[in-house]
Amino acid sequence: MIYLIYISSAVKLFSEDDLIELLNKSRKNNSQLGITGILLYKDGTFLQVLEGEAAVVRKLYDRIQSDSEHQGATIIEEGELTERQFRDWSMGFYNFNDQATQSIPGFNQFMTKSLTVSDFNSDPAGYHELLKLFRDSM
Repeated sequence: MIYLIYISSAVKLFSEDDLIELLNKSRKNNSQLGITGILLYKDGTFLQVLEGEAAVVRKLYDRIQSDSEHQGATIIEEGELTERQFRDWSMGFYNFNDQATQSIPGFNQFMTKSLTVSDFNSDPAGYHELLKLFRDSM
């Protein structure tokens, strides 16, 4: 089993309705594929963690790369898992553009950063803590 973390840009900004449609579709597909994870969205950028069997996760990522809704999909981290970090979530989700972000227990200025490869690479531990914060608070 592996995890794969990637960042991609939406070709257009997603409305709340667009995000709900994407989330419902992702949850249905991921449940069927045995994939768990989380999806964060901010200002047209997605940061996603996918967990599952290696071949299935890589095949899904290949599909995401060729999806016309995404551009610039970039793997920022990949590795083996002994147990899932998001085992109860076919796809956890959080929209950083939602003003309620500041009410999340543990909110800090780190959450105001952009979701970019360079930001992730400059502080991967911070991003892992961010993902865990969302996992544990939702």
